[in-house]
Amino acid sequence: IACVSFGPRNRSIGAAAKSQVVTNCKNTVQGFKRFHGRAFSDPFVQNLKSSLVYDLSQMPSGMTGIKVMYLEEEKVFSIEQITAMLLSKLKETAESALKKPVADCVISVPCFYTDAERRSVIDAAQIAGLNCLRLMNETTAVALAYGIYKQDLPAPEEKPRTVVFVDIGHSGYQVSVCAFNKGKLKILATAFDPEMGGKDFDERLVRHFCEEFAVKYKLDVKSKPRALVRLYQECEKLKKLMSANSSDLPLNIECFMNDIDVSGKLNSNIIYFLAITLQCSSEKKSQNCEIKSYSHYLFYSVVETSFHMNVLFVTIYSVCKNLHLNSHAGQYIIQKVVPQASGESSKVKVKVRVNIHGIFSVSSASLVEVQKSEEEEESMDTEQSTEKENESKMQVDQDEQKTPGAGEQENGEKKAGTEEMEDRDALSLKLEDTEVWLYEDGEDQPKQVYIDKLMELKRLGQPIQERYTEFEERPKAFDDLGRLLQQYMKIVEAYKTKEEQYEHLDEAEVQKVDRMVNDVMIWMNSKMNQQSKQSLAVEPVVKTMEIQAKAQELFSTCNPVVTKPKPKVDLPKEENPSEPNGPVNTQENPEAQPSGTEQAAANSADATEAKPDMDLD
Repeated sequence: IACVSFGPRNRSIGAAAKSQVVTNCKNTVQGFKRFHGRAFSDPFVQNLKSSLVYDLSQMPSGMTGIKVMYLEEEKVFSIEQITAMLLSKLKETAESALKKPVADCVISVPCFYTDAERRSVIDAAQIAGLNCLRLMNETTAVALAYGIYKQDLPAPEEKPRTVVFVDIGHSGYQVSVCAFNKGKLKILATAFDPEMGGKDFDERLVRHFCEEFAVKYKLDVKSKPRALVRLYQECEKLKKLMSANSSDLPLNIECFMNDIDVSGKLNSNIIYFLAITLQCSSEKKSQNCEIKSYSHYLFYSVVETSFHMNVLFVTIYSVCKNLHLNSHAGQYIIQKVVPQASGESSKVKVKVRVNIHGIFSVSSASLVEVQKSEEEEESMDTEQSTEKENESKMQVDQDEQKTPGAGEQENGEKKAGTEEMEDRDALSLKLEDTEVWLYEDGEDQPKQVYIDKLMELKRLGQPIQERYTEFEERPKAFDDLGRLLQQYMKIVEAYKTKEEQYEHLDEAEVQKVDRMVNDVMIWMNSKMNQQSKQSLAVEPVVKTMEIQAKAQELFSTCNPVVTKPKPKVDLPKEENPSEPNGPVNTQENPEAQPSGTEQAAANSADATEAKPDMDLD
């Protein structure tokens, strides 16, 4: 709950603050989301002052602040500070549930938030110690929450499923039409009314009962803030009950004012009438307000607003296109603009951007003094580049005459640097040309045109990205190969020193391992030396996949040899383990005949010796 309550000893946030709306109404702040990025003198703020229980105040910067009594002192907090308090509480709750610190967040804002309002929310997140990764429109967030776990969405190649989302909030409502496929979400259209929401229904009900109690009980409800807050709470409850009931609903408040108990009732006819007055005040077209039911009223509002907001969207688009900035976007001053030599006004080329947060900025401004044809500009560029090449060539020749060996090295370095500069300049020029085309001629082109432009950029940018990836991953691949070589070199050395662990290995196979290690070592050193002399702007001498393939080849050849297990050795068996200690019968009586058991064992031994294909230990 977006509610903050300030007390003499502490402050409460969320549900705890909501419970103090009546007892501490002057210092309990809610509904402050509407004041983000608005000046205190804004007519919107001035119109809302009369309907608020807490006090608004002007900040030194001219923005809107909220005046409360906190820790027994009168203080004025900015809207960003109030929002930061709420975000800090949410941060603590998330950290308590996740058992780990939280630093990043995504914040949803109404789709109709202006540039100033969005900047204000970003500032609030920074005050709360949060890194806002993105300000996401609430219409997009709702659609994402709906579709991210859906398993029955159409396949990407099938016709998308179209869904309409209606979000009626406290101070405004938004409607979005979205198309869903598996793994894909597209916002087709949005519509909104930032000045009509649930609070407007509450205000109509409160106004109705204030008039009724003034006649019935002679009470001026608006003169007592606490009584007004209690009436707001009861009207909000009635509104929720009325959405599911068509019968009369009673309103009873004990000790409302001056120890007087008040009562009233609400029925569907009153709701319909209040809905009609709200609709007419919103659209200023009472002759078109033909409403049959409360639900029909909602549907009518959505359809009518969608139609009008499509026109507004085009208007905003054309305003941005022609750079007619309104007061919400901000005012930008471009300095040092002088007239042309002919006395005519200079042309100023301005580039504007809207980042992922929906925040508007002017990225650059350039002065166009003289417009020349493309052929003249190309010929001038060619002549200048030719002169520079000749000067560079003459300088290189002179250096070569002075120091031939050093001249070759310096020539190679200059050539590599030139290639790198040409590579970078070509990509930068292509990116700039594409950006200019996108903001001018490329505003409304067929999809295939954008695909072709993207492929042109990839043809230049993809090799650079691949070389960068190779530059990042190649050292690790060389390190892994070097460690593998060292491992096998130690094993070969241990075999040569006749260590017991490896003395069972076959000599011919160990020599094969030794030769393989030496060959791979020579290959690796050669490639590393060649790569160290290679420019980053050209294709690498060796790629990471080649190094990994060489390491796999080394492993496949050497590992079966060095990991060959020792042959198993059977221990000798004890003969006649059951005979007692002492002299044997044959020793006492050499002429004595062997017993039956001994004769059988002897026969078994003879039979064993007679088998030629059985190894004996």
